[in-house]
Amino acid sequence: MINKYLKIAVVMLLSPAFANANEHKHTHNNDVTPLELIVYKTPTCGCCKKWITHIEDKGNVAHSKDFRNIGNIKTKYGIKPNYRSCHTAVSRNGFAFEGHVPAKFIQQFLSEEHPNAIGLSVPAMPVGSPGMEVGDRFMPYNVLILFKDGTSEVYAKVKAYEEQF
Repeated sequence: MINKYLKIAVVMLLSPAFANANEHKHTHNNDVTPLELIVYKTPTCGCCKKWITHIEDKGNVAHSKDFRNIGNIKTKYGIKPNYRSCHTAVSRNGFAFEGHVPAKFIQQFLSEEHPNAIGLSVPAMPVGSPGMEVGDRFMPYNVLILFKDGTSEVYAKVKAYEEQF
């Protein structure tokens, strides 16, 4: 019984914060409201946990939800198989961020108008992308913008490790 009331209290406390997430309101001291994401992942994926740390290190909030199979979630958000990676993050306003997308590109995307987009993707798992660090190794990669009609375009080219931050 106490657990039930505790869960209700937590939901009530978090609801106002989640309701205001991603509004990017500027306050008088030029702070930006932090981005808030729900991250769907498998329970054992270490690189997903490292990507969440990257998101949080940039001042954002990430709530992880573990599933054994997240294929249905990717399908629900319209992420075609060729754009998929190991985890899917979703913003309050329903945009999907697939794979190891750097936080700076998520923030940039959400500050812009993209009426026909479903979100961004870094397909596969490029070595050196946030969460996929392996020593000093880095593989250049593209961040794709995904559209509702199933197409994509290059949103950003990441040619060097430092360009991710």
